Amino acid sequence: MKAIAFTRFGDADVMSWQELPDPLLGPDQVLVEVKAAGVNPVDFKIRAGYLQGLMPHHMPLIPGWDVSGVVRAVGIGVTDWKAGDEILAYARKDHVQFGAYAELISIPDRMLARKPSNVDFVTAAALPLAGLTALQALKAVDTGAGDVVLVHAAAGGVGHLQVQIARELGAARVLGTASPRNHEFVRSLGAEPVAYGDALVDAVAELVGGDGKVDVVIDNVGGLAFDQSLQLVRDRRQMTSIVDGPRALENGVINTWARPNAEQTQWLVDLVAAGSLRVEVQQTLPLAEAVKAHRLLEGGHVRGKVVLTA
Repeated sequence: MKAIAFTRFGDADVMSWQELPDPLLGPDQVLVEVKAAGVNPVDFKIRAGYLQGLMPHHMPLIPGWDVSGVVRAVGIGVTDWKAGDEILAYARKDHVQFGAYAELISIPDRMLARKPSNVDFVTAAALPLAGLTALQALKAVDTGAGDVVLVHAAAGGVGHLQVQIARELGAARVLGTASPRNHEFVRSLGAEPVAYGDALVDAVAELVGGDGKVDVVIDNVGGLAFDQSLQLVRDRRQMTSIVDGPRALENGVINTWARPNAEQTQWLVDLVAAGSLRVEVQQTLPLAEAVKAHRLLEGGHVRGKVVLTA
């Protein structure tokens, strides 16, 4: 098969279009013909070598944990899937090597969700990792009925889903930080936009009134946003950070790291199919242009997601 892979850590240029052996098919795995692969910040962090201390890495390494495609074959122990089924998955395995930037990928069957017929492959590939990150972060801090929620980076890949999911979970109001150029987009998702920066604490306090605090904070940024969030949330046990784990633990804040969950992935994609969850894809590129996709994402101004198509 052909795949985007690299044999050393570094910048985007270490990746190249290569001919590699087809994936092995384990007894509890499904071989999938990749139709689309979502691009996420963790992909370029892996490429740069930042996750070497967390998970085993092996070369040549094919990046990509988000995938949609068609089942080509199933392992001898798989009973719920068959050739021709259309799937999506957050395909994060215990070892980092055989990812979704390829023509084929083998995935443990426990990670798979069924793609509804009215959801296209690009949308399906953009959803799993960002959607699960968004949902699991909100659930980690018990987001529910009547809550006032602050989501940082509300126009980003995770944030734009988070503001919508928070409303699905019953939040009364959702505030979302974003640059002014994205305020209308954030508003269209059902959130109240607020500019990030030094004046954020006062801006949020003015919006919410009362004691100037919110019930739930989701930190997708870190740094200054993390510090400001400590001032804005009533109870630190209802603040979570997906980017600043050590500081979260030091400050009594929950750190969340998305886990594959087929049931939650199915719930999310069914919301998309029902028209209740919008997945914003800023750009699609051919798989062979993964270098360009990484550079685009590393630029830091992507609205929603970038997706590679096979």
